[in-house]
Parts: sequence; structure tokens; C-alpha cells
Amino acid sequence: MTREEFKEILTQAISRQEEYTSKWHEKDIELDLSRNEEGLDFLEIVLTEHACNFKLWHVEDKARRKDVDDSVIANCKREIDKLNQLRNDWMEKIDLWIVNNIVPYLPKVKEKKYNTETIGSIMDRLSILSLKIYHMQEQTLRDDVGLEHIETCKHKLSVLKEQHFDLKKSLIELVEDYFSGLKVPKVYFQFKMYNDPNLNPELYSAK
Repeated sequence: MTREEFKEILTQAISRQEEYTSKWHEKDIELDLSRNEEGLDFLEIVLTEHACNFKLWHVEDKARRKDVDDSVIANCKREIDKLNQLRNDWMEKIDLWIVNNIVPYLPKVKEKKYNTETIGSIMDRLSILSLKIYHMQEQTLRDDVGLEHIETCKHKLSVLKEQHFDLKKSLIELVEDYFSGLKVPKVYFQFKMYNDPNLNPELYSAK
């Protein structure tokens, strides 16, 4: 795979995030977040990670309600924990795909240098930004708020779009670094401990 081919795949993935942010809001659909990544292409893996953020966004909103029973908030908290674990798992799967499918095409280097942020984590940030942009755009279209609210949200929307552009540009620059032999992709495993009954003392001590 050439650098241009990989950059095109990444560009498509970012476009899919934006496309499906709108599509999923238009129609309530069931998202399969626990499927196996085997046999999935890069775009499908990125979209699954994006779906985790999509679900997380709306559960996080619900968890802020104060007009519901505490049991509702507790259930939200458990769902947030589960979705955050899945989100991190799929971020790692993005990076695993890159290590397995892109590294063989990269130049050999004497000294391996790594970026502080992986492509998986960048795609996660772009995913969240696409959701922020969508929902901030919604705020600019409300007819039940004053002009000050609308103008404030328009300014924030402009900043979010600029940040999305900057991050996308930085992602492409990182790909250039990879294919130029300046940096090497790597998977940084999170090894989340709080959801693991064998690693969280609050869980294994209660057995």
C-alpha cells in the first residue's frame, strides 16, 4: 500500500464519521459494538469505534438528568463504563490494523521513533469532534433560545471546525512521517483495570 492510498483510506474514514453522525441521528438503529474485528476492513473498524462514541455521547447526556430516579443514573454509569471499555478496545484495533497492514510497506529504520499519539487515538478525537460539531450546529438552529446563545454557539462551532481541520491535517502529516521513515506506528495497550474483576480490588475483594 502506498502512502497516497493510505491517506485516501484515512480521508474516507473521516468522511464516514461525519456521514454516519448525521445518519445515526436521523434513524434510531441498533449498533453492534461487540463484534469481532476479524474480517473487517479499516473503515468498518473506525466506524465501530465511532459508534461507541455515538452511544457514549447520548448516555453521558442522560446521566446528567436530575429529574429521574437514582437507579437510572446508576444504570447510565454502568453503561458508560462498558462503552468506554469498548471504545478503548476499538481504538487499539485501529492501531493493530495499521501495524499489521501498513508497517510492511514502510521503510526500515535503524532507530525507532514514535509519536505521542497513535492514529487510533487521533481517529477517536476526530470522532468526538464530529459529534461536537453536529450537536453544536443543532444549538445554532434552536428557536427557543435568545440571540446571545445562538451567537455563542456559532463561535464555538467555528472553533470546533477549525480544530477538526487542524487534527485531520496533523494526521496526514503523521502518515508522511511514517512513510518517510521518521516515525514508526505502534499499539499502546490501555490495559484498563477498573472493569477487570481480577485487577480491580473493589471487585475481587467483594467475591
